[in-house]
Amino acid sequence: MDMRLNGLFVNGPWLVLLLLFLAGCDNGKRTAGPQPLLDSVSIVEYMAAEPAFKEHIDWAKKFYKERNFKLGWFKDHELVPQATEMLTVIGKADEEGLDPQDYQIVDFEKLFKDFKNRGRDSTIRNAMEKEIDVALSATYFNWASDYYRGIVVPRENNDVIEWDVKRNKIKLHKALATILRERDSKYPYDEFKPLHEEYANLKKALARYRDIRASGGWPVIPKGTYLEPGQSSPVVKTLAGRLKYFISPSDTAKIRTDKYDTILVEAVKAFQERNGVKASGIIGPETVRILNIPVDDRIDQIIINMERWRWIPKSFEPDYLMVNIPEFKLKLVDDSQTVMTMKVIVGKELNSTPVFSDKMEYVVLSPYWNVPPNILKKEIAPHVMKDPAYLERLDMEVITYQGQRVSPYSIDWSMAGEKGFNYIVRRRPGPRNDLGGVKFIFPNVGNIYLHDTPQDQLFSQAKRGFSHGCVRVEEPIKLAEYLLKDVPGRWTKARILRQIGTRQELHVPLKAKLPVYLVYFTAWADSEGNVHFRDDIYGHDKVLKKRYFSRI
Repeated sequence: MDMRLNGLFVNGPWLVLLLLFLAGCDNGKRTAGPQPLLDSVSIVEYMAAEPAFKEHIDWAKKFYKERNFKLGWFKDHELVPQATEMLTVIGKADEEGLDPQDYQIVDFEKLFKDFKNRGRDSTIRNAMEKEIDVALSATYFNWASDYYRGIVVPRENNDVIEWDVKRNKIKLHKALATILRERDSKYPYDEFKPLHEEYANLKKALARYRDIRASGGWPVIPKGTYLEPGQSSPVVKTLAGRLKYFISPSDTAKIRTDKYDTILVEAVKAFQERNGVKASGIIGPETVRILNIPVDDRIDQIIINMERWRWIPKSFEPDYLMVNIPEFKLKLVDDSQTVMTMKVIVGKELNSTPVFSDKMEYVVLSPYWNVPPNILKKEIAPHVMKDPAYLERLDMEVITYQGQRVSPYSIDWSMAGEKGFNYIVRRRPGPRNDLGGVKFIFPNVGNIYLHDTPQDQLFSQAKRGFSHGCVRVEEPIKLAEYLLKDVPGRWTKARILRQIGTRQELHVPLKAKLPVYLVYFTAWADSEGNVHFRDDIYGHDKVLKKRYFSRI
């Protein structure tokens, strides 16, 4: 037999106690008595009855088992203040890009009122305390799972969501114990705050862009607009309206609306820099396209990048290297401080650089370049079939998997790039080598790595998706010198260059493995909520947006 109390599913021993109360037992004369205890059966039965709670049963079981099934949200039969704090936070879930209704499963206002009015009898009071306690815990796990772990779980959707970066390992039952002041943590669970500053900055940006939307958004710049500094045009007035949110009030009053003059030019340059466009101040097709992206799209972009921060580990290691693919940028962090940044070149759309994490183990100086099977099949083999001497002109050679050199004239090149092709085609170390003088290895199944390149001119481009999937770095010698600074042998810049000059491949192990993150963030913000946006170069935003907003 079962029934619902205030929208909550009640059964088993709780129902028996409720029926006793409804029958008028005890007449409200009992004293307070000890705090009641829960049991695993009633916890499971309660949460299994509500689809939104069902997937969080394991967290609840762990939470109550570790406290010997004592209530968590009551002290001396009174609700602890954290209950109100949590419900207030959940009521503002929209500020996180979440839907508050997803977590308002229980009508706590009514439940608390009933408890106050009807909980004088110790029997019914104990039953309601237990119900309220599990309801609060279930509500917390339902909210905290989305807030701290994410709505979309990428590793469960590997066929759709491109993200193989290691996930955070937050234990929600421990986080709840922290909220209830029963354990300490270096993470701000007890304040219901995000784990990463980058997330908090995007949250500020979300609020700002929603304010922009509420005030009417921004005007559309006519297609075909082309403006150079100093030029007069009727479009200038519209442009000033478009950028008013990004110009200080004192400067806004000084803007000329008939001529594309200094203040507006500087605003456009800042806008271009924050959107990954060459900051020339010239308004052409690319700048017009970005200016005209609707504010609603920017809001969605901010929200899904907040979601990605929920997937990131609770904290980064003190030392790590990160490449943000859409930003075309690398940063190196040492002792929690950014010590180096540089431009990178990533994979073109058809050869996208994967999103994952691993650990760098060694630096290769004067490397060979092993031609990947797809390049071998499509770009190399057709020429070699006509003329085997083609390889020598490219400074390439063929070896077996055992390292023995083989004449290209003795090979059936129709099998090149296929599984049955038992040879490696590689370019020798030297100035023509596609990897330049250095590569940085973090062994992975996709054979993705960082490396030098002889095509330095490509780093001058604003959008740098030119590779076959690996990541080319702008200052490889500088990066190698820093990574090898603690390795025995005094690997100075001069010694690194001498080794490269020998054209003899050398693997140098790092003193300690370095975590590497190849991530995909198309929006990030500073502490004031000023946002940088980048294009969704691989379409990952489009896929995540569909998944995320269909879920909420």
